[in-house]
Amino acid sequence: MSNNYGRLYIVSTPIGNLEDITLRAIRTLKEVDFIAAEDTRHSRKLLNHYGITKPLISYWSEKEKIRSKEIMEKLCSGLSVAIISDAGTPGISDPGAVLIKGAIDKGIDVIPIPGVSALIAALSVSGISTEEFTFIGFLPAKAAQRQKKLNELVFEQRALIFYEAPHRILETLRDMEEIFGSRYIVLAKEITKIHEEILRGTIPEIIDMLETKTIAGEYVIIAEGSKREKIQVDEALKEIKSLMKKGKGRKEAVKIVAGQYGLSKKELYDKSLES
Repeated sequence: MSNNYGRLYIVSTPIGNLEDITLRAIRTLKEVDFIAAEDTRHSRKLLNHYGITKPLISYWSEKEKIRSKEIMEKLCSGLSVAIISDAGTPGISDPGAVLIKGAIDKGIDVIPIPGVSALIAALSVSGISTEEFTFIGFLPAKAAQRQKKLNELVFEQRALIFYEAPHRILETLRDMEEIFGSRYIVLAKEITKIHEEILRGTIPEIIDMLETKTIAGEYVIIAEGSKREKIQVDEALKEIKSLMKKGKGRKEAVKIVAGQYGLSKKELYDKSLES
């Protein structure tokens, strides 16, 4: 480096099983001057397990901007800092992006120390094509915004990967059923932990499975990409009418066509009433 700044290390930590940490990550955490942790109380369990006793500074989400300035001061004074999140990689659906961007803008060396990733771990056991995929992360918490985002993704032909919290998992899956129809998905729960579980099936099948299980922990949802080209709503309505003439009820006909083409059941149902 041409300056006297310290280095910022982006260190991936286990997402559950404490053994899922690299030798390089352990060495880096032992060698830096400070460790910036999302939640110091949570991170101490990991650090104590490996005998790491470096000074800690918290940068949890509500204080990320303020604490990032403090950490930047340490880096500018020549001290090295490792940033860790509660699980996984900082900045990937976790705090850390503010500090990382600030360090890059300042000309500070930012060094990745890679490790386990929930989305890659789930994808590797999904059985869904891994040639191309799109990582969405957490969907919006509010239903209307979540549904809007899903509607934007309905014709995406690459596999879609989402994170979801336990208290919203059923709401999100029901929205997916409404918009994606009976698409095949894989649901991964508590990856690398004691209660790790992988569920595979159509969205309605997964919803039925969850209703008989304990809902807890973080979830990864992997949805197959759309296999249909986008069609005009008018064409879909014609298919609905055709099915109704053959004896299908309106709701059933709408569900079949929406599932076939990845269209919104609600939108089709409402428009079928108008036509």
